[in-house]
Amino acid sequence: MTAVTDIRARFEALRTAEQADPAELDQLWTDLAVVEVDEMLGAWSGGDFATGHVASTILDKVNWVGKRFDGALDVQPIVCRGEDGQLYANEAAAGGGGASLWPVGFRGEVTATMVYDKMPVFDHFKKVDDDTVMGIMNGKLASAFGIAELYYFWLERNQ
Repeated sequence: MTAVTDIRARFEALRTAEQADPAELDQLWTDLAVVEVDEMLGAWSGGDFATGHVASTILDKVNWVGKRFDGALDVQPIVCRGEDGQLYANEAAAGGGGASLWPVGFRGEVTATMVYDKMPVFDHFKKVDDDTVMGIMNGKLASAFGIAELYYFWLERNQ
């Protein structure tokens, strides 16, 4: 039980940090368990780690609140809250499309990965616990966001 508590404590410390060190995020990622595609199904609320990544600013501007996985081939990668308070799938912010879930190799492990339909971008997921995952966005981010750094984020399952 100590290892789980330690992982959760490290995750919380990084999630609430004013500035999260990517090296510490990478170490936490290494210690997390991989996720199966089926474990990602459902609606999730999200946020990111304070690394200064430009994607954070972009997602804030569109009022990003999370992702929805209705099936492996039916994913809404950028769910936002509209001015009317209603949630909607922001396909424009997702490069004009949705996404799908696949088991994909990343850093020597195969884990559930969201593949954008119209952007060369992958969101890899690993498990903090049954209702929380850490994500790393990578791919040709230079074409999507104008920079090459990885984007670190988290999702919590909606109950």
